[in-house]
Amino acid sequence: MNFKALVAAGALLATQSFAIIGIGGHYAPGFGTKMTGMNEKAAVTSDGSVSLQHGGFDGTMQGFGFKLWVDLLPIIDIEATMNFQLGSYDASLYVKNLDGSEVEVPLEIELGGTPFGKATPKFVAMTGDLSITYPITSLPIIRPYIGGGLSYHLNSFVLNQKFVASVVDDATAEMIRVLAETPVDPADPNSIAIAQDKAKQLGENMKKKVQDAALDEGLTKSIGGHILVGLRAKLPIIPIAAYGNFKYYIGGDYPSEIDAGNMTVELGVGLAI
Repeated sequence: MNFKALVAAGALLATQSFAIIGIGGHYAPGFGTKMTGMNEKAAVTSDGSVSLQHGGFDGTMQGFGFKLWVDLLPIIDIEATMNFQLGSYDASLYVKNLDGSEVEVPLEIELGGTPFGKATPKFVAMTGDLSITYPITSLPIIRPYIGGGLSYHLNSFVLNQKFVASVVDDATAEMIRVLAETPVDPADPNSIAIAQDKAKQLGENMKKKVQDAALDEGLTKSIGGHILVGLRAKLPIIPIAAYGNFKYYIGGDYPSEIDAGNMTVELGVGLAI
């Protein structure tokens, strides 16, 4: 068999192992991000009759993303990535009744500018990355690379005391009037039940105001950077590639309750042509 033909065939296979352009989807968890919860209830009305408490999260933010890459340029490659990550937490309003008891109103909100509907409150981080990478092209099938670039961060707010107080404090006078018109006789269970129902109804009205304000709140936008190491793998001829990246982010604005871990892993597959 002709040795030169073998070399040429091997070179052709190695060349076909990589694509000019690719597009894929991936799993994109974020590591190390923590959100501080409230240890105690905090008043959100001037008379203290309505309070808020929210939890936190610690560890991995679940996420997913999409990637477009171009291998056409000499020496360097280009990647464009969009990742969506979220961490869930519980939050509730507590409305005091005339008898001193409290009615809990769990909060569900919808965040404007995110692809998630009304649900348990979430901290949502969306990040767009434009990366320039330097590949190692001497290997067939696999292509390791290192690189970095710019990151555009869009982060949601946290449902905290300051935000809720700005929404529900206008209802304080109404709440006082409603509860004042609800006599409570400690010896009459029916009287207590009526007062509790009115407090719950008022809490639901406040919940609606919080939901409307959350939908209008929008996202905080900021610019930062990132560095990355990664690997793409593609068999000859077959137009499917697998990839994995590790990214470390630098910069970006976050709410005070968020301690960003700044680390993301991307594991995905895509069409490579």
